[in-house]
Amino acid sequence: MTQPPHARGPLAAMYVGLALTVLATVAAYVDRGTTHLLADHIRAGYPTYSQAQVDSAVTTYLVVSSAIGALGVLGWLTAAWAVKAGKRWARPISTVLLVLGASAGLAGLLTKDTSGATGLPPELGWAGMVPCLAGVLAVTLLWRRRRPM
Repeated sequence: MTQPPHARGPLAAMYVGLALTVLATVAAYVDRGTTHLLADHIRAGYPTYSQAQVDSAVTTYLVVSSAIGALGVLGWLTAAWAVKAGKRWARPISTVLLVLGASAGLAGLLTKDTSGATGLPPELGWAGMVPCLAGVLAVTLLWRRRRPM
């Protein structure tokens, strides 16, 4: 079944956002196995931490990141389904989900921990914000349409 022309743009943006959310979530796991940005960031902020404490903090972040990523995936799939099905509430729910996602991304990017530094290294903080770009595009396209949803 093909999509009506008015839904293709928002749906495409939502599927890109879904992929970016998965990539942002996976980025922390890739970092753990390769660059160790998060571990180094924690170590710099808490120089007295043992390796076990640093590892525990990284694991905690991975659990939180995975939960946020799973909620993000659920949000993208719900919004895409609502748009595809032509639900009247697709626009408002997509807008609310964008606000929630941007809030979670900004919290990861800007929140400072007890060391005085942000809790995440900037690279991982910005990775959490990238899916919001697709969300802004999707919501903009949804609200620019004349047809009610």
